[in-house]
Formats: sequence, C-alpha cells, structure tokens
Amino acid sequence: MKNFKKILCVFLFSPFLIFAQEKVQDTVPVKLERAAFEGAWIIDNPTNVLYGKNTMEIQMAHRFGTINGGTNDLVGIWAPSNIRIGVSYAVHDRVTLGFGTTKFDRLQDFNWKVALLRQTRGNEMPVSVSYYGNFTIDARSKENFVNDQDRYSFFHQVIIAKRITPGFSLQIAPSLSHYNAVPAKVRNDKFAIALSGRLKVSPQTAILVDYSQPFTHHLYPDAEPERFYPKPGIGIGAEFRTSSHVFQLIIGNYHGIVPQKNYMFNENDFFDGDILIGFNITRLYNF
Repeated sequence: MKNFKKILCVFLFSPFLIFAQEKVQDTVPVKLERAAFEGAWIIDNPTNVLYGKNTMEIQMAHRFGTINGGTNDLVGIWAPSNIRIGVSYAVHDRVTLGFGTTKFDRLQDFNWKVALLRQTRGNEMPVSVSYYGNFTIDARSKENFVNDQDRYSFFHQVIIAKRITPGFSLQIAPSLSHYNAVPAKVRNDKFAIALSGRLKVSPQTAILVDYSQPFTHHLYPDAEPERFYPKPGIGIGAEFRTSSHVFQLIIGNYHGIVPQKNYMFNENDFFDGDILIGFNITRLYNF
C-alpha cells in the first residue's frame, strides 16, 4: 500500500514537474554572437559594433595626401592631411550617440547608431542589422554659403553584418547621402552600397577590405562636368587590437573621412594611383 501511494503521488505530480522543467528551459536566454568586427569603423565605413552601456569611445582618423600628388611630399606624408577627432557614448546597449570634428571644410558631425537585430549563436537570428546616421554642419565662414541651411548634409546607412566564423566576418551596407546645397545640375541625393570584410590572421591581428560603390547617376541629363561622377572607394588595411585599443593602418582612395563627403564628391581613382595612406585609432573607456 505504501509503494502504491508513492507511485500514485509521482503519477499525479509528474505533469507539473515536466511543465516546470519546460518553463525553465523556455526562459533560458538566447546567447548573442560576438560582434562581427572589433571596432566601430572598418576603414571608411561604420560597422555593426555597439559597445555596452556607459562605454565611451575616442576616435581619431587620419588621411595623408595622395602618393602621386607631388614630387617632394614623401608619398603624401608631407602633403596636406585630413583629420577627424570624435567621441561617442553608449547610452544603451543598443544605442550610441557621438560627435566629431573634421579638418577639411571644418565639418561638425552629430551621429548615432542603433542595433535593430543582433546575431545569435544558435542562428535563431543569422545576421546583425544596425542603423547609422549623422547630421553634419559645414562650419566654414558664411561667405561660402547663400543660406545657413546650405551648410547641412545628412547620411543614413543600414548595416547588415554576419560573423561567419570566429575569424571571418562580412557586412553589406546600403546608404543614402544628402546635401542641402550642391553644385549646379548635381543631384542632392546619392545612393550607394558598401561591402566590407575582416579576416583574422592572429588573435590580435586582422586583414581588412572595404569597397564603397555609388550606384545612382550623380548628374542631371544635361550636366557636363565630369568631375562630379564620384569614384568608388577602395580600402585595404591591417588591424591591431588590444583590450581597449583598435588600430587600423590602411591604404585607400577616400580622403573625406565623413561618409557623405566621400560618397558624393570623391575624385580619387584608386587604379590611377590616387592612393593615400591613413590610419584609424580608437580607445575605449568604461564607466
């Protein structure tokens, strides 16, 4: 009789035990995949990387002159250089706000990045999707503009990234650039797409490739000046990282640093030798 009572109790309570176990299994959080890239930028394009809440990132981007720009400028190192210094702060694990200032044209950019979808280790979500945007002000003297709003430009980019293996990542990023004021007969908007990849060759070192292709016609049909056909951007680099630094040494043909400046007005042709040396440095601080 005692054994019968034990068996009966197990039988009666087993559905509740199974249900409780299933509930525990159902509430196990999905594990996110590590970010596809180490830094918030890959050469000339933003990546899907967003840092944890209360992380501050200091950014420095430097581009020397083109290596074929003169006879006595040491492959562009002595030529006029473009520099951007920026800072961004993670107000949330999925939202980062930032500001940067650039030497050429005195561009002041206010930027933001938002994680929309995040790749998971179990492939429940196979890719990460982020949105990057900026609002940029040309701070040159007022003699350069008819109206104050002529100073403004905007950039929007959707970043689709995937960490394919622990050592190899890819991203594709369609974008829209807009300038309030452009030269005569030039369109205000430019659609483009970027393809970027990262291949690790050691725990701290990786090879980077970045290609940016404008794909809308830049001129109205009756426009003539050929220089307003922007050239695609090609960048190749090596990345070195520590626990709080990312250093990228690059060669490429983009000089503007701010994305819409590159996409709208780049005149450097990589295959004609309009190549420049540059680097990106970032430093993280956690609060």
